[in-house]
Amino acid sequence: MDAGLSVAARAALRLAFAMCAILACGHGVAQGFDHAHRSWDALLKKHVVPLPGGKASQVRYAGFARDRAALKAYLDSLSGVPEAEFDGWPKAQRMAFLVNAYNAFTVEKVLTRYPDLKSIRDFGTVFGNPWKDRFFRLLGHEASLDGIEHGMLRKPGAYDDPRVHFALNCASVGCPMLREEAYVAERLDRQLEDQAVRFLSDRGRNRFANGRLEVSKLFDWYKEDFGVREAYFARYAALLADAPADRRLVAAGKAPLSFLDYDWGLNDAR
Repeated sequence: MDAGLSVAARAALRLAFAMCAILACGHGVAQGFDHAHRSWDALLKKHVVPLPGGKASQVRYAGFARDRAALKAYLDSLSGVPEAEFDGWPKAQRMAFLVNAYNAFTVEKVLTRYPDLKSIRDFGTVFGNPWKDRFFRLLGHEASLDGIEHGMLRKPGAYDDPRVHFALNCASVGCPMLREEAYVAERLDRQLEDQAVRFLSDRGRNRFANGRLEVSKLFDWYKEDFGVREAYFARYAALLADAPADRRLVAAGKAPLSFLDYDWGLNDAR
């Protein structure tokens, strides 16, 4: 690719190449679902803005709105996968598919009201609830974001990986960042672990302070997924505390826990 092209131009070319791949699949040049998620990957590289330090990100929803046709083409490719085909995939492919689907349909949900919303909760938490609304089809059924997260990814015995909480993005500042690339089976474990490291090292949302381990409300809502939370945090003591004595306290699982308020503001790069 021409080194003289701007970043925006290169991103546009990647997106165009990805869309050509989708069209080629539709005309029989290639067969089967694109497990590289190339079109979604191109959109993320173009419209996700990692913040300094790489521990959080913002999303150019206005840019996604301009590329709505490309987003819808990717969503259609997700919706076109039959349940029987999905069930035959390896576990990592199924998990990557579901995480990408959750994040992509969340972006689409935001775009249905953008720019006239300040939070995804503006849709409502009872009526119009964005997580319970069955606004898309997946695996042959009317589906919701909660259905992906709680009915599939968190289903006991299905995936059993608490790091999924660091990969799902709820379009909010308090949520773990939307990753600037698609999840793919070949790198899924490394990607999930990188997301865990990024989130747990973000002192705005997780830190040892005032003699306590102050962590995201996410660890309260989903406490059963993390087992003994103190033992889970002990693995990441070096990320959560600075002083050696504080790290030893966290590593020993003896740091008292408290939970920070969750910021539901839209993670928009306006």
